[in-house]
Order: sequence, then structure tokens, then C-alpha cells
Amino acid sequence: MALEVQIFGTRSCKETQKALRFFKERRVKTHWVDLQVRPASAGELRRFGQRLGWEALIDRQGKRYRDRHIHLTSLAESQVLPLLEADPLLLVTPLVRAGNQLAVGWDEAKWRDYLKTAS
Repeated sequence: MALEVQIFGTRSCKETQKALRFFKERRVKTHWVDLQVRPASAGELRRFGQRLGWEALIDRQGKRYRDRHIHLTSLAESQVLPLLEADPLLLVTPLVRAGNQLAVGWDEAKWRDYLKTAS
């Protein structure tokens, strides 16, 4: 079975662009979701959050996080999903899904594992 990946990110995100290039160079079919055009669904976000931890999804280093003054408050887990649904630019990108395998941010080692598993 050929590997297919879904990548969530934005055009302006350098890490997302590198992820798209990584898979393209390896001739992996890629479904790209531009978060500025279409936010990730609650189900997708829940899948990443439950598997990798909600903390891993929030870009605490990003300008959007600081601009929203979220750093001044501590977020309960129950607040994170609605927050990310309302403002997907708070996500660490790229979010990469290959079947049931998930990765957040630049994670070339994990992506290489995807390729090994698929072959």
C-alpha cells in the first residue's frame, strides 16, 4: 500500500513548506490543508491532542500566542480544543498524519519511520 500523508499548516510556515517538500521529494501523495483557508476539524484536533497531548499542539513561541495574551493565563485541557478550533493559527505546524501515525512540528525522524513502515 502506498503511503499517503495529510499535512495541516499555512503557506507562511517554513516548517510546513519543508514538510511538503520532504514528502514530495520522496514521491509520497500529500493532502495539504491550509489552516488559513480551512481550519482542522474538531475530530482531527482531538485525535492529535489525545494522542500527543494538548500542550504539544499549542505554539507557545508564536507571535499569535503572545498577541492573544494567552500566555497570561493557564489553560485547562477543556479550553484548548475550543481555542484551537476558533484560532487554528495557534497550532504548532505542521501537523502530519499518515494513517494512525501522528506528528507535530518538524519531525523528520518520525516521517522516515512512516516511510519504512509503508514499504
